[in-house]
This record gives sequence, C-alpha cells and structure tokens, in this order.
Amino acid sequence: MSEVFNVEEIFAKNVFTLGKMKERLPKNVYKEVVKVMNEGGELSKSAANVVAKEMKDWAVENGATHFTHWFQPLTGITAEKHDAFVAHPDEEGRMLTEFSGKELIKGEPDASSFPSGGLRATFEARGYTAWDITSPAFLKESGCGMILCIPTAFCSYTGEALDKKTPLLRSMEALSEQALRIVRLFGNTGATKVTASVGPEQEYFLVDKDLYMQRTDLMFAGRTLFGAPAPKGQEMEDHYFGVIRERVGAYMKDLNEELWKLGVTAKTQHNEVAPAQHELAPIYETANIAVDHNQLVMEAMKRVAIRHGMRCLLHEKPYAGVNGSGKHDNWSITTDNGVNLLDPGDTPNENIQFLLVLACIMKAVDTHADLLRQSASDVGNDHRLGANEAPPAIISIFLGEQLEDVVDQLIATGEATSVKEGGRLLTGVKTLPDFKKDATDRNRTSPFAFTGNKFEFRMVGSADSIASPNTTLNAIVAEAFCEAADRLEKADNLELAIHDLIKEYMSAHQRIIFNGNGYASEWVEEAQRRGLPNIKSMIEAASTLTTDKAVRLFEKFGIFTKVELESREEIIYETYAKTINIEALAMIDMAGKQIIPAVVKYSRTLADTVIAVKEAGADASTQMDLLKRVSTRLTAMQSALTKLEEVEKEASAMTDVKAQAFFYKDTVKAVMEQLRTPADELEMIVDKEIWPIPTYGELMFEI
Repeated sequence: MSEVFNVEEIFAKNVFTLGKMKERLPKNVYKEVVKVMNEGGELSKSAANVVAKEMKDWAVENGATHFTHWFQPLTGITAEKHDAFVAHPDEEGRMLTEFSGKELIKGEPDASSFPSGGLRATFEARGYTAWDITSPAFLKESGCGMILCIPTAFCSYTGEALDKKTPLLRSMEALSEQALRIVRLFGNTGATKVTASVGPEQEYFLVDKDLYMQRTDLMFAGRTLFGAPAPKGQEMEDHYFGVIRERVGAYMKDLNEELWKLGVTAKTQHNEVAPAQHELAPIYETANIAVDHNQLVMEAMKRVAIRHGMRCLLHEKPYAGVNGSGKHDNWSITTDNGVNLLDPGDTPNENIQFLLVLACIMKAVDTHADLLRQSASDVGNDHRLGANEAPPAIISIFLGEQLEDVVDQLIATGEATSVKEGGRLLTGVKTLPDFKKDATDRNRTSPFAFTGNKFEFRMVGSADSIASPNTTLNAIVAEAFCEAADRLEKADNLELAIHDLIKEYMSAHQRIIFNGNGYASEWVEEAQRRGLPNIKSMIEAASTLTTDKAVRLFEKFGIFTKVELESREEIIYETYAKTINIEALAMIDMAGKQIIPAVVKYSRTLADTVIAVKEAGADASTQMDLLKRVSTRLTAMQSALTKLEEVEKEASAMTDVKAQAFFYKDTVKAVMEQLRTPADELEMIVDKEIWPIPTYGELMFEI
C-alpha cells in the first residue's frame, strides 16, 4: 500500500512563509518586512540581521547545512552556489553557525561565466545577487542535502540586469502604477497596487532511463534527431485524459508531494495528447512567484523522474510527427482590494471599466505583436509554432462570440446595447442536470485567447522560462494604460472621453481579433492582408527587441535599457547557434558511430544472403532488391553526413554571431534534414536486432 500523507500538513513545509515569519520574528521586525514587501524600500540593518538569524535557525532545524542565492540567469534555468552556515571554530574547537543580514540581502557570484551578450567580459567577473523579499525562501533537498534557497535578482557590477527576474519585477511595478491610474478613474481609491497573476500549465514527456541512455540525441539535445514514426501515435486520440499508467502515476504522486512541500500549488495532472506526454497545472500566483515556482516545477520533474528510473523531457518537440509540448501562460491583473480587471461580469456590454481594459489590451497586443511573438521564442519552439499542433506564429486575440459581438457593436455605433447569452445545455437524460452554458466556445488554435476572466498566452514553449512572456505582457499593457490615462485624466467629460477612447482603440485595433481556425492556410493569407506580422523563427524575432518602438517602450518604464536589449538580442543568436551546433554534432556522432556501421553490417549480411541463395539455384531477386534499397539510402546517408561535417565546420568558424545563427538555420538545419531522411527510411528496413538505437515505439510506449 502506498504511503498516505495529508496535503494540508505538508503544504509549504519547506517554505519560510509569512506565517512562519510571524511566529518567529519580533512584531516590529515582522511589520517592517511586510511593509517592504507591500510598499518597497529596504530593511534596516538590524531587521535584516534578525530575519537572517531566524531564517537560518528554521533552516538548520529542518536539516539545512548550506544556503544559496537562487537566481535565474539568461541561460533560462536557475543557478546556485552553496555556502555553509559555518564560522570560525571557537577557542574550544566547537563549530558555530552564522548567517548575517548582509549575506541574506546581497551575494556576489561570478558574472562573466553566464550569458551577458557583451555586458561582461571574461576578465570582468563581478556581479551581484539581491534578495527578492516578495518571493519566499525555501528548502530544497537533493544529493547535496538540505539547502536554504533565497530567491534573488542578478545584475552586473555596472548595474545591468543579467537575469530574467529583474526585468520582470520592473515590469510588475510599471503595470501596477499605470493600472492604478485606470482604476482611479472609476472611483477605486482603496486599491494600492495591481498585481499580475499567472498560472502556467506545464507539459512534459517521460521516457525510460535505460532507453534514454541509448540515445545520444536525447542526452545531448533533449530531442530525437533520428526516428521513424511508430505504427501507432496519437491518431486514435486515446491517450488524452486517459487512465494514467501505474509507473507514471507513482511518479506524479511523488512529484506532487515534493512540490507541495515547496509551496507550489500543483493542482491538475493528466495525460496529454501524445503518447508518454503529460501535464501539470498550478493555481494562480503573483507573477514573480509563479516564475520561481515554474522553475522549481521543471527542476523537480527532472529530479523525481530519475528516482523512478525515467527521464523527463521538457523539449518542445522531442519526437517528430507527434504533438510537442507547450506551457500555456494564463495571465490576469487584479487590484489588492479584490477587483479582477479582466472579469467582464454578467453584462460585459455595461462594464465600462472592463471594456476600457479590453480596448487597451487590444491596442497593446496589436501594437507590439512582434515583441509578444519574440517573448515566446526559443529554439525548440521553432519546431512547434505554426505546425498545426500549437498556436500559429501569427499573433491574434480570440475573444469569443459574446465579446466579439460587443466589440462590433461598440465600433459600429459607439454603444453596446445587448449581449449574447450562453443559454442552457440540455443533456437529454432525465437523471443528468441541465446547466447554464458559457456564452462562447474555446479556441485552442489561438495564441492569445480570452478565457472568461484571464488571457491564455498559448505560445510559450515547455522548456522556456515564463519570465520573458510575462515581462513583455506587463510592459505592453502598462504602456497602453499609460497612454489611455494620460488622455482621460485631462478630460472635461470623463464618461464621454472613456466611451470615445474605447471606440477609437477597438476600431483601430480590430484587426488583431480572430476567432477562427488559426491552423488554416486561409488565416495566413488573411493575416497578411490585415498587415499582421508572421515571424517564423526565433532568430527572425530577435531583432524586434531593438527596434525604436521596443526601446522606447522598455526605457519609458525602466524595464530594459537599450544596452540590455542589445545584449539579449546577441544572446539569442548565440543560443541558437550553439544549440543547433550541438544537434549537428550529435547527429554526426550517431550517424558515423552507430547507424552507418549497423547498416553496413546489415548490408554485408544481405550480400552474403544474395550469394548463398544464388548458389543454391533459387531466385534472389527479393534479397537483391532489398540490398539495393539499403545501399541506395546508405550512400545518401554517407553523402549527407560528409556534407554536414563540412557545413558544421564552416558554421563553427564564423565570427559574426548573427550571420552564424542564420547560417545554422538556413544551411546546417537543411543538411541535418538530408541526413535524417535516409536514416529514418533505413530504420524501416533494417533488421530490428541490428538497428542500434531505441525506436519511437519503444521510447513512447515502454513506460
């Protein structure tokens, strides 16, 4: 029988929550901490020392020996350097433990060994981490033991942000400040801040560890670079929401327990569309905490999988021909006195505040569609976006029939006098209840869909940090709120000015609304007619960061400087080139050391068989035909391998990082595909006992 545990008892067990602070800190120190959390500012030195001591004592009581400033550099994952709670032994040789307020608030990791896009040179090593007091410290248990992790921001000696968190926190402050101006127009004087709340749905694949270890591509690239389709994939639609296999269920149980201890509100688990694909979804949290927790989710998924003899694949497209993985980023904005600015209410046509917020979001998404597309860009996502399994690479907004009708009325007449109702769903079964339907259906092909009281940004990749998408969302909406408030605060007749502005924004940006099939080729043509950008790859999106429009946006709210934006563009090119280079080298290794030798061996067996059959006086035409088919593809594979070796060397020697990235995209990837095609065809021909790597059927179904 499996171990039973009480979720309420273990939840946030390993988190230094406000509740634990309240219990352990003196009242005056606790009040100072809460004030800084809510209003900003710095803790006094004395308060910081008290917090540090109590945090250390709590951590040590729970088995911690070390602490770390846990941060999120521009690698997209987390970083940590562990320091023990040890001081010099006393005169009697006893070891003492200590942790000061200075150590809590500030750290100094090497800044030259992380991606910086030229902001730091190798000889310029100094960087700083600063405690994010709004995200609680936590204990993480691993092979190193129990470690106290302190969420921090990371910047260079010269002050530039070198991480994902700092710009996010800046964007949250900008959004709050500008959103408050909007709610003040409607008489809400009680709110003191507006918070972006986020709930990221995390998709992932599981694969057996022993099979994983036989695949060089999975180990080094995170995806299969070779592989013919299995006889059965997802076409029967029987995996989605299907019964969870015992082995996977045991993994999910342990994963949930670990996440609950870390204060992660893991709520939903289920099988996803593709075989061996699954999903975990949390409850909404403040954006920066949601970002921290999503990083913990991805780390825990990998760590727990190892304990269960499996590996967790977070790559957006680990298998060709089946659905890849995304991370739907559910985003909403709420005042601290409980008003969700994206809640339309029962009569959205009469909810003027909601309609103004909606009009501003339409303006923001249309004006900065290119930046929003860029924020969801990573190398793996290039395999997924626009591939008839995920949102297209074209940004559009889905509002649904009810809201689209309201928008149409406002554009046509300036007033929305009616609203479509959802009606009742009649089940036709006496013992089943009839119930009220939502006023609109959902659209899974939309990249940015309104889903009742939030927007679901569906383009984000499964392996990517959600910090960049939410930073961009916060920034573009803050700008739209700011421009609206600038006009409305000066209006003589506020009510009339709001109605006029709603109509103006909705009319000017109606092109961004699309409720149809985002997978259809007709939509690509229609989007082009509307003038919407269609940015097809990560590196094509990179330059959107440094346009005059983008620089004005981010500098206006102090989210990024121009130099920081330029550094991030360079990092994108570097990341792309390095990733494809690793994939190319992995293909060269597998083709040259495994697949081609195996096929040569099989060819020799076939040749011997042809000779033996002929000598026996029988018809050897079938064996001869098979030998020719194998030999033809073997020749094509060897030719492509030679070509890939040549172009990979050419690419590696390039010094212009942007040109190098595009060469990898346009030339190296094409040759990689030329190598894969005959290899996958050979997999369907060569004796299974000879084929050197696990097949798709084994990888996806032996779990």
